[in-house]
Order: sequence, then C-alpha cells, then structure tokens
Amino acid sequence: MPWGLLAALVLVQICYPLTAGDDRARLTVLTVLLGVAFSVSHALLTRGPRAVGALLLTATLGGFAVEAVGVATGFPFGAYEYSGRLGPRVLDVPLIIPLAWTWMAWPAWLAALRVARRPVARVAVAAAGLAAWDLFLDPQMVAEDYWRWLDPVPALPGVPGIPIGNYLGWVGFAVVLMAALAAVAGRSALHPRPSDAPALALWLWTYASSVLAHAAFLDLPASAAWGAGLMGAAVLPLLPRLRTPG
Repeated sequence: MPWGLLAALVLVQICYPLTAGDDRARLTVLTVLLGVAFSVSHALLTRGPRAVGALLLTATLGGFAVEAVGVATGFPFGAYEYSGRLGPRVLDVPLIIPLAWTWMAWPAWLAALRVARRPVARVAVAAAGLAAWDLFLDPQMVAEDYWRWLDPVPALPGVPGIPIGNYLGWVGFAVVLMAALAAVAGRSALHPRPSDAPALALWLWTYASSVLAHAAFLDLPASAAWGAGLMGAAVLPLLPRLRTPG
C-alpha cells in the first residue's frame, strides 16, 4: 500500500506544474490527501496503532492548534490569513493544513532515525528537515494566493512575501512536534526498519522534486536555492545510511 500511494502522489505532483487556477488548487488538496494517507498507513503497517495515534495527536491535532492560534494571534508564524481556496475551514484554518503537517512529519522522523542515534539529535534533525521544507512550501503557496502575510518583512533575499519570523516559528513548532512524537509513539517508533524504505523514498523525492520544480517550472529560483541548501543539510546525510538498518 505505501508504495502504491507513493506512486500516486508522485504522479499528481508531476502534474501540478502543468495546471493552473482551480485545477492546481484541487491537485494541491489531492497531494496532501495522498500524502497523509501514505504516512498514516505506513505508520500503522510498520509501527502499529500507537504510532498512528501519536502521529495524529502531535501532527494533526497539534498542527491544527498551532495554525488556529497563529491565524488568531500572529504567533508563532507572524500575522497571516488564508484565502479560502483550499477548501473548508474551521477557526479560519483550512482542514487540509494540519494534514500537511501529518504527511511530512512522519518521513522526517523516520529519516532522522537513520541520520542520528541520540534522542536529542534525532529530534533536532527531524525538526530541521521539517522546518526547512517550508522554504519550498510557503513561497509556492503564497505565489498561488493560498495564504498571505499581513506584514511580510523582513524576508529572505529573493523570497518576498514571507517574513523570516515565519521560518523561526516553524523551527519552534517542529521541535515541539518531534519531541512529543518521540515521547508518545512507543518504542517501535524509535528504531529504523527496512520497511521504512517507502517513507525514505518520499523524503528524498520531496527534496529533489521541490528543488527541480522551483528552479525549472515554478519560476521560484531563490526558494529553490534556499531550500536546496538548508533542507539539503538535513536530507542529504541520509544517502550514505540507506544501506544500513540504522
């Protein structure tokens, strides 16, 4: 099942640059739905119900909570608002948004199990990878008018519209999320397994395809460069560890 969902996800993401307008918004929602189905099913099949519950608690409910607080107060991501193009909302947060946290939190955690051995280092690596993914996500979504910041300064050079404080907010919440996931997911989620191959493939695909899409198809060269460097620092150390169980 995970390999099949991964194949479907890759196909939809390949189609994304070939569409525009409402069709592109629909593909964005479908991508997230496929991604969360992948992560939840992989967690269930490889780690069991406790890991799934932990993932839903920390990433889905936690992601919704931090987004609801963020929209209402401006903390921790800065003052921002959603445009309404991503489907139904609760407390002004599209329901698809916490599912995106859930989708990417799981492969980020499993990759960290390979890259680092100490618990604190694993939380740091997983959080860094998840937060760095936003260097691709936010520029792409802002360009599509899915959400916007009310005071988007100061911003990274070449990446207007998104305040630097947003990325710092991502780092902070990602650390909390990963620490909580490690604490409640159970012992089975603390050790790498050969069955993690689909999730590791998703993690590497997300990085490589994001660099390519931003640089060659979405006209976002600066975010391609920032993401390639900073997310690469968290993702690329995985490559030499793929042949070992952990």
